[in-house]
Amino acid sequence: MHLISNGITCNCILTNCLIFMKIKPTLRAADVLNGSTPMDFSKKKIIVADLDDTLTESKQPLTSDLIRILDILLKYRMFAVITGGSLTRMQEQVMSVMAGSRHLSNLIILPACATKYYKFENGKWTKVYEEDLTEEEKKRIYVAFESMFSELNYKHPQKIYGDLFEDKGSQITFSALGQKSPLEAKKGWDSDNKRRLEMKNILAKYIPEFEINLGGNTSIDVTKKGINKAYGIRKLEEKLGIRVDEMVFIGDKLMKGGNDYPVRTTGVDSIQVSDPEEGKLILKLIVERLRG
Repeated sequence: MHLISNGITCNCILTNCLIFMKIKPTLRAADVLNGSTPMDFSKKKIIVADLDDTLTESKQPLTSDLIRILDILLKYRMFAVITGGSLTRMQEQVMSVMAGSRHLSNLIILPACATKYYKFENGKWTKVYEEDLTEEEKKRIYVAFESMFSELNYKHPQKIYGDLFEDKGSQITFSALGQKSPLEAKKGWDSDNKRRLEMKNILAKYIPEFEINLGGNTSIDVTKKGINKAYGIRKLEEKLGIRVDEMVFIGDKLMKGGNDYPVRTTGVDSIQVSDPEEGKLILKLIVERLRG
């Protein structure tokens, strides 16, 4: 079903309509921090953020500084993490290090590009939903990767750190240097995203029925069609009763092809950070504004 309004075709994931919305421009963190592009955070009821390369270095736990900032933020607002990482990774990076907070009921975790949703209630983390891939779907994804590698005549690096693929149940993630590759190696492998964008475009020919996005520095994430970070924003809207214009999203991959990019189709205000330091400064600014 296609709906046209003011020349724009709209896509509603939650009602199974295929909708294409005008992409909302994202704000640069540097401009928000220096005041040249002001934002009224007092009107935002929930702060939503990516994790790796936005709040932390790749696959690293939250720093002590950021834990303190988030603990204060959770006193005033809800905070959600939408990440390409697995639930296990979220437990290591976020849930365990935030365990001492008195405001965990305001923290929401959406792992694997929002294909899973967890909230803290009655003293424990509770699953709200999970959009798992079937075994047949996973097989098609793996075959598509092999076909893409063949078409590109792609040779895997001689030095691989751990498995190239991670099955997150609801998401298959390919990491070009392996799941355990060191940060130094990751940063130099595809700094301009060109390698993975080429891979993504070819994969889309073989598995057009799936969502394909870039994650982190060396990864490609594959989920069910329409199940992405925009889906997570809509689920937050549905579950919490908070409108999209009452949210702000912070991420490092908001460019086209990045796994944060889909959130821009929802109309949510978004802030592009260049690294975790900028991410921390944005959250610190929000806390300062909310505390008055």
